[in-house]
Order: sequence, then C-alpha cells, then structure tokens
Amino acid sequence: MKKIQLILLLSFFGHVIMSNEVNVYTSRHYDSDDLLYKEFTQETGIKVNIISGKGSALLQRLKSEGSNSPADIFFTVDAGNLWKVQKEGLFQSIQSDLVLSSVPENLRGPNDEWTAIAKRARVIFYNPENVSEEMIKDIDYEDLSNPEWRNKIVVRSSSNMYNQSLVASLISNLGEEQTESWANKLVSNFARKPQGNDRSQIIAVANGEADLAIANSYYIGIMLSGSAGEEQLVAAKKVKMAFPNQKNRGTHINISGAGILKSAPNQKNANRFLEFLISKKVQKTMVDKSYEYPILESIRPSDEIASFGTDFKEDQISVKSFGELNPSAVRLMDRSGWK
Repeated sequence: MKKIQLILLLSFFGHVIMSNEVNVYTSRHYDSDDLLYKEFTQETGIKVNIISGKGSALLQRLKSEGSNSPADIFFTVDAGNLWKVQKEGLFQSIQSDLVLSSVPENLRGPNDEWTAIAKRARVIFYNPENVSEEMIKDIDYEDLSNPEWRNKIVVRSSSNMYNQSLVASLISNLGEEQTESWANKLVSNFARKPQGNDRSQIIAVANGEADLAIANSYYIGIMLSGSAGEEQLVAAKKVKMAFPNQKNRGTHINISGAGILKSAPNQKNANRFLEFLISKKVQKTMVDKSYEYPILESIRPSDEIASFGTDFKEDQISVKSFGELNPSAVRLMDRSGWK
C-alpha cells in the first residue's frame, strides 16, 4: 500500500513540475527574445523551453508530431506564416480576455486562433541625395510602377513572405487584375535581379545602386543601433524612410505573432505567456530591442524608429487576408516575372 502511495505521490509531483513550463516553437531570431523568456520565468516561475528553426521546418515538425506534440506556442513573423499553421488545423482559439481586449481585431487571426505581438511596416527607403522630398512625400505603392522609376528600385525575391504579404494586401485593396498590372510594371523598374535580404536593399540605396528600396521598417533600427556593424551603420545614416499611401488607405502593416497549439499540454501557461508578451513593460522592452512597432498605442517605438516619425497612417485591412490571398499573390508574382 505504501509503495502505491509513493508512486502516486511521485506521479503527482512529476505532473506539477512538468506543468510548470511552457514550450515555445519559434522562428524569430532575436537575442532580445531570450531575455524576455528569462524575465517571464523570473516573474511567474514558469520555465520557457525553446525550439527554434525556420517557420516551414517547424510547421513540418508540428504536423509530424501531431497530437503528441509538446508545443504550446508557435511564435513567428508574418501573418502569412501563422495562416499556414491555422490552415493545418493546429491552433486553438485564444481564451485570454486580456489578449483579446488589447489586440485590435484586424491584427488577430480567424476565430482568434492567433494574435499579433508586434507590428512592422513595409516601407520605402530612399537616399535624399538622389531623391527629393517633393518626389517622395506623397508616394503610394502603386506609384512604384511608374516609368519615372525605371531601373531604380530594389527589392528581395518573390519567395520572400514579406513581399508575398505586401502583394496579398494589394490584391485585397485593389483587386487581382490591377495588382497584376502593377507587378508587371514594377518588375520593369527593378535596378537589378532581386537578391539578398532587406538590409541588402537599404545598402544598395545608400551606395547609389538604386533610388528606392522596399523593406521592413525595423531593419533600419537594427542598422542604426550599430549592432550590425560599422558598414551598415554608415549606410543607414545615408537613407530616409517614407510611409506609402498616407493620402489614402495607409501603409502596409504586417506582424510578429503567436498562437496556442490545439494539443498544447500547458494551455493555462500558454495564455499567461501571451498576456506577458502584450504587457506594457514587455512591449516597451521588445520594441526597443527588435525595433518593431508596439501593439499597444500607449507605448512609444524605439528612438531609432521614432526618429522617422510615429504619427503615420496604417492600412487597417485584416492581416488574416495575407494568408488567405497568399496563393493568389504567389501565382501573380510568378506570372509577372518577379523572381
């Protein structure tokens, strides 16, 4: 009898220990996130176990693990990636009233199965020595197809999810026919074959290889911080950032976001983890380190990002459409010759 009681006791304590954790699968690659995970553990006593990798690899892992997956949270960049996980039926609805009341509806997934944690704008970078304020001040994404920018634009490849989501947002706003016409003309304005990452595009503009670059806002923050090296710091100081479509619908906004897996063994801890990420203190720490925009309006962006202006109009389209329209966007970009 005592032996049975001991086994039951050990089983109970083992369950308590195991439940005092949260397992996060993440494709984010910021050192600052590791500091936040440690802070969450210090505040709550809940250990954060991290599995990191590319979004596509983590999705395949989740699918292969099925209902036996230890994952509680999937944390990634771009709404399109979150949509892919949801399409596989792997998320459950978020139950936290705090999260749902803090994050605007257009920044959450269908059925509240995932939520934004931070925002990033896909903007236009230019070198004021080559492009005047008058030329750029009222620019729209649609204007990038105009003949005046022939051989003057750089952007990364069509396989990049950030570009796919931008095109998906244009399809949602303009329709597929008009967006395809735009893409065909945009490709004719490329200064070079798409190559490299977003920072490569900014550097190309700084060096005079092109007049305009399409890239995510937070990259200039990384470069200006000096953490990416002297060469990128020098390049960042040469360029300025323009927010497209300020006279109409606003600048394209994408997200970093997270959702709770349907098979999450630590659902309660997972909801606490999401609440932690959208708390005021953590939002401020996150945007100061990752140079993204905060979800909470009361939080100011990092000094590096705020230097370009904080009062800009955001496109209010629901980010869930980026995933829903992703297949159409990919086919359209392929037809346009955007390699």
